[in-house]
Amino acid sequence: MPRIPLLASALVLTSVLHAQTKDWTPAADAWWSHVQYLADDKLEGRRAGSPGYFKAVEYVETQFKQIGLKPAGTNGYGQDIELVPTSIDVEKSSFAVDNLRYELPAELQLNAHVDGAGTVDAPMVFLGYGLSLPKKHVDDITGEDLKGKVVVIYGGAPANLLGPQRAYSRIAGERWRALHAAGAIGMVLFTPPRPGAPPNPAAGNRNAPPPVMLYADPALENLPGMKVYAALTEKGAEKLFASAGHSFAEIKASGDAGKPLAHFAFPGTLHATTAIKTAEHLHAPNVVGLLEGADTKLKKEYLVISAHLDHLGIGRPVDGDNLYNGAMDNASGVASLIETAKLLAAGARPKRSILFVALAAEEMGELGSQYFATRPTVPKSAIVADLNMDMYLPLFPLRYLEIQGLGESTLGNDARAVCQLNDVEPQFDKQPDENRFIRSDQVNFVKQGIPALAFKFGWTPGSPEEKTFNTWVAVRYHRPSDDLNQPVDKVGAAQFTSLLAQLATRVADAKGRPEWYPESSFAATKVAAK
Repeated sequence: MPRIPLLASALVLTSVLHAQTKDWTPAADAWWSHVQYLADDKLEGRRAGSPGYFKAVEYVETQFKQIGLKPAGTNGYGQDIELVPTSIDVEKSSFAVDNLRYELPAELQLNAHVDGAGTVDAPMVFLGYGLSLPKKHVDDITGEDLKGKVVVIYGGAPANLLGPQRAYSRIAGERWRALHAAGAIGMVLFTPPRPGAPPNPAAGNRNAPPPVMLYADPALENLPGMKVYAALTEKGAEKLFASAGHSFAEIKASGDAGKPLAHFAFPGTLHATTAIKTAEHLHAPNVVGLLEGADTKLKKEYLVISAHLDHLGIGRPVDGDNLYNGAMDNASGVASLIETAKLLAAGARPKRSILFVALAAEEMGELGSQYFATRPTVPKSAIVADLNMDMYLPLFPLRYLEIQGLGESTLGNDARAVCQLNDVEPQFDKQPDENRFIRSDQVNFVKQGIPALAFKFGWTPGSPEEKTFNTWVAVRYHRPSDDLNQPVDKVGAAQFTSLLAQLATRVADAKGRPEWYPESSFAATKVAAK
């Protein structure tokens, strides 16, 4: 066992004793006061673009100003994003292979996220998982003729694709980039449900085509050239695969087990018409505050600390309640964003500058973070890392901290060191099938080659904390019961906020920038993003 130097041991012991003896009540109360405001009924769930969302924006701007953060948006603290609500006009849309028509949406759901509405006539091919990761010995694309074709994909992943890359590679934009480069013009997916994933009551009737939010600026399009985009239901998949003489049940069993999947062409020609309708454009700003660094050179580099400000608004009633307050998702994260800024502004200034960003429209598809990461208000090359908070769930004491991205970059070493100083044990993601590393805003920084971390309060298997965590996800996630009347460990939240401030200081004061580990699957994103 390696020996810990005497000075380091003393520092750890001093920090632990301080944490044990400190009165955390004032910090806990300050954190909770932000949650109380942001998750109050009068903000009506903070749906991006709604009056309640703009009340939340005003609140965060006021807090940033009181703390002394400089405005760092494009209009004061704000960075405006214009969005277009877009949905399928079912009556004018259709999907058929020769004379075999598919019922919308019972057998297939067309997606409005297409590059121009209209009619497409094209052959279809089944391409297994539809992935191209040669370094991981996964490649469904090389050697296939996809020019002018619509590709059908089983939305799982092979068994030998592990870790965060397993989830990241299946993001629609990542899959489509390789398929489009090979000449494909459309994508039809069957996506198996995540194990144990709860339904989303706020989404309304899942038998209706879900609306999507698109950027008003087409230059931000992340699915260029997509002429047909659809999702098969199980009923539709059985019908489509039977038309090619294949059993979908067998393909699904192999796909769920991560086994290799055969490639084959479907007989006939697809005739698909995608008719879309749009609603009034809406605006939903990010909120950006700057704590300028103290070092004359390093202050031109920026650490981002982020948390999404929006939630689901008013949706389908559950037990008579239709207001989705979003206390843990993600008023809790914004509260820590504000309190971290307060802690760092009150102490010695870090060497690098820190951007505090309350992000818009995460619940609509991480649109605020995609916008900021693509068009940051500082030079993109000067952003060194992102530390993101989304629903970190302070439901019990902070003894373990799950750190998503822990093994991908040198940020993991920084996080381990700070956890040690606070007598907190860092953990890898214990539920990788939930895809959490790519299901929130940090993924858009990763796409730009910027190292990132995200966080959850951790637990050990079989513990009461595990039961509490899983029960919360099953009972309160994306439900009206994520409100102010739930058990919350406010002291734990304050301690996490303190830990985050220490981590930010360590990263901002380091001589070098954080770097992806060479063996990380995301190291290549740094090159691709340039």
